[in-house]
Amino acid sequence: MVANSVKAKIMLYDQYFIDDLKNRADLVRIIQPYAQDLKKKGANWMACCPFHQEKTPSFSVNPGKGFYKCFGCGKGGTAFNFLMEMEGLNFPEAVKRVAEISGIMLPEPIDDVSYERSKKKREETKKVADQIVELNQIALEFWEAELQKKNAKAKAAREYLETRGISEETQKAFHIGFSPDKWDGLLNVLREKNIDEKLIEQSGLVSVNEEKERVFDRFRGRIMFPVLDVNGKPVAFGARAMGSDEPKYLNSPETPAYTKGQHLYGLFQGKDEIRKKQFAILVEGYLDLIALYQFGITNVAASLGTAFTPEQSKLLNRFAKRVVINYDGDSAGIKAARRAIEHLLPQEFDIKVLVLPDGKDPDDFIRENGVDAYNERRGKAAPFLRFALDASVAGRNLNNAKQKAEAIEDFLPVVSAIRNNIQRRESFDQAMTFFHIEDAALRRELWTSLKSAGHGDTQYITQRVSRAARAKITVAERHLLELLVFDRDLRDVIVPQLEPSDYENLSAAEIFQAFIATHEAGNDITPETLLEHIGDDETSVDLAHELLQGKPRREKDDAIDKVLHDAENCVFSLRNMAIANRVMEISREASMAEQAGDGELFNQLTFEQLELEKIRRELQRRINEL
Repeated sequence: MVANSVKAKIMLYDQYFIDDLKNRADLVRIIQPYAQDLKKKGANWMACCPFHQEKTPSFSVNPGKGFYKCFGCGKGGTAFNFLMEMEGLNFPEAVKRVAEISGIMLPEPIDDVSYERSKKKREETKKVADQIVELNQIALEFWEAELQKKNAKAKAAREYLETRGISEETQKAFHIGFSPDKWDGLLNVLREKNIDEKLIEQSGLVSVNEEKERVFDRFRGRIMFPVLDVNGKPVAFGARAMGSDEPKYLNSPETPAYTKGQHLYGLFQGKDEIRKKQFAILVEGYLDLIALYQFGITNVAASLGTAFTPEQSKLLNRFAKRVVINYDGDSAGIKAARRAIEHLLPQEFDIKVLVLPDGKDPDDFIRENGVDAYNERRGKAAPFLRFALDASVAGRNLNNAKQKAEAIEDFLPVVSAIRNNIQRRESFDQAMTFFHIEDAALRRELWTSLKSAGHGDTQYITQRVSRAARAKITVAERHLLELLVFDRDLRDVIVPQLEPSDYENLSAAEIFQAFIATHEAGNDITPETLLEHIGDDETSVDLAHELLQGKPRREKDDAIDKVLHDAENCVFSLRNMAIANRVMEISREASMAEQAGDGELFNQLTFEQLELEKIRRELQRRINEL
């Protein structure tokens, strides 16, 4: 009776879910609490067996294949078997426990009838998926053979690959091919093998024009890059145009064999080296990966140009716990790296980010600069926290209250994704220091907001940060603006003396920029001309109104000497203040560089600080002489 009861419970969990959970479970993490001497030995982990007493480790864990085995007592199995044996659980309880440890939600229970129905549907889908993989294998071999043909287009394809520095050996390793520029090149091959038309249409290898009732090759006149799953089976294809054809990149659609965001290009070829080196380099596109591979860097995986997903993070987690993200250095690549960090952190990866100079991608950089230059840059990759902080403030002025609030709101999901409570708190505190949030009450509110799934009331948090971030206008900046607002002659002398660093971090930075732009355009400062240059920041609008409601500090026929002396004194004061603020920033940056072990950056910052201190002393001397 009990056995039947247990069996009934087992049936409530879909077998597909159980298989998927077994593959996604971190076996090392599950076993480590019971075998604390567990250490990595090659592809496996070894420890003294938790099931019997021994002095020499004979208990082996293979996380890649998802099983353990003791060569002393003979016990072995999967994550489920381990917890059933160690914690005295039945199978359904072990499934729940593995899901809980892995952070995976259990599916809704199903009854026996629903189970049988879903099982049948799943078996049918798997059968179709397996058949599509067989078709993909035919296509792969067809396109590989086409690349080696002697016709002009195949020759042009080989020449293109040669210009990209992709050797024949690499072409074979990745099964790179060429799809002939024909409407039915592959289609005829598939039909000659008497493959069912419906299956061909489901495969993603052809396109269907329903209006004209026409089926034709999806990929024509392109370099073909097969996407292999972790076991080496071709599940999809990426294709690149050789010339100016659009789209430049064309990928397989989703099919029963392929779901976007669940595979990593090149992982099959690189998984052994990733395990060996204990870290992976994550790039965006297949050409980036192949370029690195060509130069001997083979512990690489690519997210196939799509946004990196939680499923890809879990897949990579089976082979390494450290990752260096090396996406393109442009703004889109920076944003994509930020999103990837948020998906990698819940899997407790040690993450660094490599941004190559001049916005270059890995393909361009390594071909232009070589493997030594690339490895040197990779060795100096930034810790994820530093990268995420810099990314959140890029293009934003932290002295603008609204922009500072936006930067913090943009950054908080990164901290929220950190699973370890101590690391999350330390990262949060570092971020608050970076953003200059000194208000203890606001810090508590922001910390509390991280605990809610939606990160709290974002509009309220933004408003609170904005209010707290509004720096008070200094006496020197207000006085300088009051002197300049109605005095064109004084502006003629002072505006050329102003440097962006004098005002760009001030509360009134937008007003200074508006004054300068208006003056350089030869216009008087009026409500209309100011509003052209200031945004919707409430503080700036209010200050502009106050200045325009004031009175001139010099009558038209009065000498300029007095106001000029006052204005120059204000400029020197602002410059001195800007240097002092930069020195404080350098101290914080140097502290973070020291924590990250970046000695070169620490030395650069220390040198900059010494130089600024010299300039500051000279400015102070000049102020005293005025």
